[in-house]
Amino acid sequence: MTFILSKLFWYVASPGNLCVILVLAGTLRLLASRRRNGLGLVLAGILGLVAITVLPISSWVITPLENRFPQPTLPEHIDGIVVLGGSVSPTLAAARHQPSIRDAAERMTATAELARRFPDARIIVSGGESSIVPTGRHEAVVMRDVLVSQGIDPWRIELEEASRNTYENAVESMRIAHPAADDVWILVTSGWHMPRAVGCFRAIGWPVLPYPVDFQTTGRFEWDSTWELHKELTRLAVAEKEWIGLIVYRLLGRTDSLFPAP
Repeated sequence: MTFILSKLFWYVASPGNLCVILVLAGTLRLLASRRRNGLGLVLAGILGLVAITVLPISSWVITPLENRFPQPTLPEHIDGIVVLGGSVSPTLAAARHQPSIRDAAERMTATAELARRFPDARIIVSGGESSIVPTGRHEAVVMRDVLVSQGIDPWRIELEEASRNTYENAVESMRIAHPAADDVWILVTSGWHMPRAVGCFRAIGWPVLPYPVDFQTTGRFEWDSTWELHKELTRLAVAEKEWIGLIVYRLLGRTDSLFPAP
């Protein structure tokens, strides 16, 4: 139930969706002759979209997340790699009969590069089914197929298919890895997602080496020269979800601190 509620919440709370909902709600109230309240909702929705359009809000809110964990200096030996889901589409993969990579493709390409650099390291691909309506298609299966298409031996790849969120990524991956106290495991996920992910792994007693990828900004607070409204809305939604997720996870005891740091 918690998983379903969180999904429904993000459908409404996403900045673009929320602005549209405000405009629609205001319009309905205007049609119902409630001019004062309706006009306020319409203006709030329009002003929200204008602010996102004019100001680099998405850069302001996502940059601190991406800057939290710098790219690490890798040791000569590692025992394993855990890569988190969110970079593939099981639905498209099933429909098109080939691995389908989404926007966060660097999670997979970086993992393939690390796998070639450390040929003896275990590889855990972590991702269950993220859809509210069960389809039987798990991200981990597609993630494995992507790595195999990049020349990685399938026998090295271990599937974690039970998780549906970041905390479960950590818990279920640990069940498979059974890491020893002195093992070195690399965690691969997007830079903006790394603080919450690291916090979850630390909370269950698994210290990992963060390897952030899939950066959305240069690391500075600035206007994007390749500005697009869709991209701004998407990036803002991602950042909003992470900041709220950090607060909620800390309240639930799923992370070791409010804003995990190196």
